[in-house]
Amino acid sequence: MAAAIGAVAIYAGLAILILVWLAVQTGRVRQAEKVSIGDGGNLRLIRVMRGHANALEFIPATLIAMLLLALMGVPPLLIHLLGLLLIAGRFIHALHFTAADAPRWQRVAGTALSFFALGGAGLAVLAAGVMSLA
Repeated sequence: MAAAIGAVAIYAGLAILILVWLAVQTGRVRQAEKVSIGDGGNLRLIRVMRGHANALEFIPATLIAMLLLALMGVPPLLIHLLGLLLIAGRFIHALHFTAADAPRWQRVAGTALSFFALGGAGLAVLAAGVMSLA
C-alpha cells in the first residue's frame, strides 16, 4: 500500500506544479493586459483563466479517486497509469491554453488523456468499492 500511496503523492505533486504554472501564467497575462479583477472581457485572459479552471475541474477528483484506490490496496501500476494519463493530459492541455495561439491537437489530446484518467479512476474506484462489499 505504501508504494501506491507514494505514487499518488508523486502525481499530486506534479499536478500541483502544473496548477502553480497556470496561476503564474494567469498572473502574467493579467499584468500584461492590465486587468486586476475578473477577465475584463480580454480574450487572452479569458483563455488562460479557462485553462486554469479546467485543470481545477479535473485534477482534484482524479487525485481523490487515485488516493482511494491506493488506500484500498490496488496495485501501484494502476496508480501510475492513471497518474501518467492525468499529468500528460493536464500538461498538454495547459500548453494549449497558456499559448496565445496553439494547435488544436493539444486541446484535444490533453482533454482526451485527462478524460481517460478521470473516467478510468472513477470506474476503478467504483469497482473497488463494489468488490469490497463482497
